[in-house]
Amino acid sequence: MRVLGRRRRRTHRNTALSAAFMGGMVAGLVVWSIQMTRSRRDLFSPRPIRRLAALGYLGGQPGVEAAKILSEYLRWETTPALRKRAERLLGRMQRHLT
Repeated sequence: MRVLGRRRRRTHRNTALSAAFMGGMVAGLVVWSIQMTRSRRDLFSPRPIRRLAALGYLGGQPGVEAAKILSEYLRWETTPALRKRAERLLGRMQRHLT
């Protein structure tokens, strides 16, 4: 009887750990999606500091979608320092993706 109880506890613990892991993965995906939406919105903000912060976030997220967003941003941005930063990030992403 005792051996059976230990197996059940171990199974319940493994199930709980698996559920916690999957919950963490789902939460991470939701947070990532929210951050991408926020960074896309803030990239075109009227406030330069928010645009700079969004560039910093996108710089750490190399990918096709981020490169497309940066391309759109470069056509829109008029501030020379922010344009230069975006050009460097886009160049780095293009090298990373090829």
